[in-house]
Amino acid sequence: MFDYIRNNTRLMGFLLALFIVPAFVLVGVDGYSNMGGRGETVATVGGQPIKRDEWDAAHRQEVDRIRASQPNIDIKLLDTDAAKYATLERLVRERVLLVSAEKMNLVTSDQKLARDLQKNEFIASLRRPDGTLDMDRYRQVLAGQGLSPEMFELQVRQDLSQRQVSQGVVASAFATPASARASLQAFFERREVQLARFDTAAYQDKVQVDDAEVAAYYNANPAQFQAEEEADVEYLVLNLDWVAQGLVVSDADVAAYYQQNADRYASKEERRASHILINAAANAPAADREAAKAKAAELLAQATAAPAAFAELARKNSQDPGSAPGGGDLGFFQRGAMVKPFEDAAFSLAKGALSGVVESEFGYHVILVTDIKPSVARPLALVKSEIEAELKKQLAQREFAEKADVFGNMVYEQANALAPVADKLKLKLETVNSVKRQPVPGLPPALANEKLLTALFSSDSVDKKNNTEAVETAANQLVAARILAHRPAHTLALDEVKARVTALLKAQRAQAMARQEGEKALAEGKAGAGVKLQTAVVASRDKPQGLQPQELTAALRAETSTLPAWVGVDLGARGYSVIKVLKSMEREAPPADLAAQELQQYNQWWGSAEGQAYYKLLKKRLKVDIKVPQPGNNPSKQG
Repeated sequence: MFDYIRNNTRLMGFLLALFIVPAFVLVGVDGYSNMGGRGETVATVGGQPIKRDEWDAAHRQEVDRIRASQPNIDIKLLDTDAAKYATLERLVRERVLLVSAEKMNLVTSDQKLARDLQKNEFIASLRRPDGTLDMDRYRQVLAGQGLSPEMFELQVRQDLSQRQVSQGVVASAFATPASARASLQAFFERREVQLARFDTAAYQDKVQVDDAEVAAYYNANPAQFQAEEEADVEYLVLNLDWVAQGLVVSDADVAAYYQQNADRYASKEERRASHILINAAANAPAADREAAKAKAAELLAQATAAPAAFAELARKNSQDPGSAPGGGDLGFFQRGAMVKPFEDAAFSLAKGALSGVVESEFGYHVILVTDIKPSVARPLALVKSEIEAELKKQLAQREFAEKADVFGNMVYEQANALAPVADKLKLKLETVNSVKRQPVPGLPPALANEKLLTALFSSDSVDKKNNTEAVETAANQLVAARILAHRPAHTLALDEVKARVTALLKAQRAQAMARQEGEKALAEGKAGAGVKLQTAVVASRDKPQGLQPQELTAALRAETSTLPAWVGVDLGARGYSVIKVLKSMEREAPPADLAAQELQQYNQWWGSAEGQAYYKLLKKRLKVDIKVPQPGNNPSKQG
């Protein structure tokens, strides 16, 4: 258990059980529970409502997360009813698992939460070179997501509890090798096929469209030729980075800060200790704890009589399976790594000294301090750049706060121009054309904010060309914008879209011709007439041999009791395919290693399926009711 410890600061395993839950571990749930949404109820889980405000906030967070990871994504894809409904379904699932975890008393202890946070990639990215957590940065990043540390840690705790709900079902699911082989055989079945494709593109030149037809289509479908509302805009950005650019920190300030924070720039004192643990849970019967304490006292007496034999005593008697094989050695650790009774004892002893019997929530310890690394100050020259950055950050925060007040007041007081604000604060006045009500790819990041765009397209901004208010679009960033020219939504003139309408009509008619020719060939094939087909290929799901997904699906679904079998496949805008199925064949036997991998994958699929089935059962038990109709579905099917 301590192999990892010896290779990585030598603290995990038993030490993780002794870790004091860091300052960022949850202190209560009240803050998060107060986030309950207001407005209409969009779903209920176990009688508990999910409000529209909560749904809207969750979707905004999801959109922000996706845009951060995929900056070039078309924002319209995230603003559809289907995308919003997917967010609601996720909220419902989280609530189902959370309520179920509470009913099953599946709680996440502070120790388990601490272990998870120690491994959390987000937390790891915020650690300083010395391994300590940059709490200021931690709070800042979370604030940008609308979270406090307590709210984030509650989310992690709830996620860990939720995983326990279905973990047992998924982990215990298995399929027999025979059933797996049968299913995989069916899935990877092979079909020998020939096909003929009737591509839409091949019929484009055969289609003629006249002006009257173009005008008729245009007049019948005006909604297809709408130009969105848009505006040409000027805007100003005030952010912390811009403020920091002009700041200079003097050497005297650096030296003074170094002196005032000497402890911060010194290495932490470290102790190396070995221990003997006699387990005794905090809730164990009193008699058991007394017996454990007596055993620890007996071992202390033996260690006192023969200190050199401490390692051997630990190997034979310590009930810490991680450190006992190494003679009880726990390696070097700093303050804050151990629970308080253990730490107090270890840091009060001289090198080579033994503690008394030390009681902790895990039992009774006998501690031997084997080495001490005293605190050592880092020279100013080594930390100068770090201090300069810190001081500049502090100065920038103060400067930003002052300039933000000026920025906010001026854009409001001088409502019909941004130039005075730019001159006053020495900001660059930017312009951009064709800004729409919703963020679109290519929009400057400062403007890609729904709140700012809502303000920009308000009646006050559109009609009077007034400045927007100063909008916080990111942490330590304010933006104000103003419309220079506004173009309302309107139907494009026929001359502007004539080429588009012509191409659309030609494509529709070419597609119809391709389908007609394909259906004719299909009928001839079924009647026994000759049809020109491509060379036969043997296709399967893992080796499609150039077949389109719709073609492959149709070939595998074809009834093969009588061969050859003929099927037609409508490829939509691409045309039509005719498929002749010649043979149905079993898959070739895979190599042993691949077969083993497939069996493992099949078991994962099976576990996932059982997990989904269990989730549906939980939804039924908790009487889940989604009150919002699923896009494209009958509302009566919800819930």
